[in-house]
Amino acid sequence: MMKSLLARLLLWTDCSKPNLAQLKSFKLLVFPSLLLLFIILINLVACKKDPYTLGLSLLPPTDTLSVKTTDTASIVAYSVLQDSIRTDETKTNILGSFVDPVFGKTTASFCTQMRLSSEGVDFGINPVLDSVVLMLRYSSIYGNSDALQNVRVYELNEDITVDTAYYSNRKVQYYNTLLADYTFKPNLTDSISIYGIKVLSHLRINLSKQTNYFGNKILYAPSDILLSNTKFVKFINGLYIQSSTVNFGGSLISFNMSSELTKMVVYFHSQDTTGNIRDSLHYDLVINSLCPRFNTFDHNQYADAIPEFKNQVLNNDTNQGKNILFIQGLAGVKIKLHLPYITDFSNKLALNSAVLILKNFETDTTLAPPVQLSIIQEDSVGKMHTLIDEAEGSTYFGGTYISSDRSYRFRITRHIQQVIQGKIKNNNLFLIVNSPSSNVLLPQRMIGIGTQPNMPGFSGARFQLQLVYTKPY
Repeated sequence: MMKSLLARLLLWTDCSKPNLAQLKSFKLLVFPSLLLLFIILINLVACKKDPYTLGLSLLPPTDTLSVKTTDTASIVAYSVLQDSIRTDETKTNILGSFVDPVFGKTTASFCTQMRLSSEGVDFGINPVLDSVVLMLRYSSIYGNSDALQNVRVYELNEDITVDTAYYSNRKVQYYNTLLADYTFKPNLTDSISIYGIKVLSHLRINLSKQTNYFGNKILYAPSDILLSNTKFVKFINGLYIQSSTVNFGGSLISFNMSSELTKMVVYFHSQDTTGNIRDSLHYDLVINSLCPRFNTFDHNQYADAIPEFKNQVLNNDTNQGKNILFIQGLAGVKIKLHLPYITDFSNKLALNSAVLILKNFETDTTLAPPVQLSIIQEDSVGKMHTLIDEAEGSTYFGGTYISSDRSYRFRITRHIQQVIQGKIKNNNLFLIVNSPSSNVLLPQRMIGIGTQPNMPGFSGARFQLQLVYTKPY
């Protein structure tokens, strides 16, 4: 079991009550109705309301006497492997290999197309290649920033198009000619000088050290190929940047693919019509929103994960979810949950609030948990849908990590109400890191406290559904 332990939760304290002593100066016998109104107003504004109990103040005063709270609604939850996810045209792409002490090894690679920055380019007479450099603007890093990474770059051997869905488990087709075999240590802070001009930090991969083939293919492309991007992207499909696996440590590095510093540059010299040498020339091939690209992820079948993970996720021991839960981005692991007896409340309550709470097991957050989790529902044919509550916005719906008590909270009141009323089926729910509706890939993972933890002092921090309801008379 992991060495880190969850700290004891701080007790919630009630908001301060109004100072009734200050009210004695009023003439109570003369103005009783005014005093009553004043006291009610003080109680309404004196406390800062918990956003997860909003709505209770709308009940008539006589009804609040029957408002009840419970956190004992049964939850069945355990972690399962996640199917592949769409990774095309995301805001960032990820490279690198990382060995997590709990989840084991993850390796990320990606493909991208490039386009002519200007159509009808003329490289001059007898162009000579100096170098070809792939530039990738750093965005963030997850893991050990001092760890060395190695990437190999190949030319794609397949058409990729913007209007096609690409998934994280896709097998990439590429030519065997190795364009680059590059080892580097990520540097997200230091600027780089190019021709005496400092630019922001980025990764530079020379694609002409191994061979001049790729650069010469561009410089000596037929003139009709260089007239339009339509023909050029058929002539050169793109690049496959493949990360080499590491055996310990490592990191997963996100790159900003919309940055002007993310591109490929061909450096060359040539002759003009008079035979004079034109030196220090360069031409940019851009990577922009018109360029299809996608990520692939390999979790090494979780061969390096801890035994508790393997028993639950790989061996389908669902009872392990009572103690601990695992969730991971990049098409890794999701939490499957079911509320088997929630419909038993159908004739017993009027629901005011339903909040799902998942706590982080780890106190040491060197490996930061995901900043956001998503929750989706499976329908009767296995398709996934967002919950109706999500349409109310993130402030209402939740899902953002709350560092003060290391928790994720989802307000799913409308969803639970519809299940209780029989308007929708009580199908499985799933907690995931990478939302299908988002174009951001998150590599983070989290270890959650299960539904019935057997560790002393953890019962109050268990995975739970808190219901606030009004009992009918």
